[in-house]
Amino acid sequence: MVRVKLVNVVKRFGEVVAVDHVSIDVEHGELFTLLGPSGCGKTTTLRIIAGLEYPDEGKVYFDDADVTNLPPYKRNTGMVFQNYALWPHMTVFENVAYGLKIRKLPKEEIRKRVMEVLRLVKLEGLENRYPTQLSGGQQQRVALARALVIEPKVLLLDEPLSNLDAKLRVEMRDEIKRIQRQLRITTIYVTHDQEEAMVLSNRIAIMNNGKIMQIGTPKELYEHPRNLFVASFLGKCSIVKGVVDSYTGDEYIVVRVGSRKITGVVPASDLKVKIGEKAIAVLRPHEFSLEPLKEPFNVIEGIVESTSFVSSHVEVKLKFEGQKIIVFLDPEMDVPPGSPLKVYVPCSSVKVFPAEMEEAAYSRELRY
Repeated sequence: MVRVKLVNVVKRFGEVVAVDHVSIDVEHGELFTLLGPSGCGKTTTLRIIAGLEYPDEGKVYFDDADVTNLPPYKRNTGMVFQNYALWPHMTVFENVAYGLKIRKLPKEEIRKRVMEVLRLVKLEGLENRYPTQLSGGQQQRVALARALVIEPKVLLLDEPLSNLDAKLRVEMRDEIKRIQRQLRITTIYVTHDQEEAMVLSNRIAIMNNGKIMQIGTPKELYEHPRNLFVASFLGKCSIVKGVVDSYTGDEYIVVRVGSRKITGVVPASDLKVKIGEKAIAVLRPHEFSLEPLKEPFNVIEGIVESTSFVSSHVEVKLKFEGQKIIVFLDPEMDVPPGSPLKVYVPCSSVKVFPAEMEEAAYSRELRY
């Protein structure tokens, strides 16, 4: 295992700053995910760690060793690419063994290690097949086996599941999680899929516009976002715009939305939202209830605009003071469009941010 550290790393492509003073610290044996929309700089950051790109500024460390200018083959990393990159003219065995042959290991040692890793990724018995004879999930396992067989210090995965269908994605992410925990190998994973990141990761770094927005565990990021981008990118939400009306004690802030009011919390102590200024309230759809709550709550009344059945729940789009709020209800509920609906949401689950964060959060139209 190894600890990976990036210190103020910058990478430019012409006038574009792809990676903007990124600092991260990945612990021994951790599965650490770089999460963000397309074009945010996460893959470039991964390639810098691998040695496939060199930073214009900053340093990269593996433990205490400065590897910033080392070529990839001297870093001992294993990388799994988005497109698998398997050689079609080689069998599964030959694809997996290739890195060991380059290292000139004895034939018996190569065979032993290849068969061990094929058992690990559940491909034993398929070593003589060619990539074209495999399913997408099997090809992804070959790519993973090829990265693992060289016994790398760090495993790097660049959106490895994006080419798989929904069911295979779930199966493969469970396999990756199992293998990573079994081997306890330091792993850095890149994805734009929020659910994938939250299921797999010990910690997540959310990126946008080349910058790190926030680093934390999935629960920390979801429950305590430090800015509007993190709050709205991670998980489904509704954004309601209004004006700060008042503060209730030290805990709650009241936002006026048309003729109504929504009470919430400011999630970070360094966020300044003054009375009379524009603000944005973020509401999670699963937090709503049809019954009043024991804790302080908001009452949201509106007209049902549309409903969608989504297996575990009914997704309701509610028109509220000219804005839309998404509410998840029990799948048995029948709420036809045009009908009035009253729901309740805890004040503590509503996050309030300064309105000026909106432009910074979505300045490159990258929101999903």
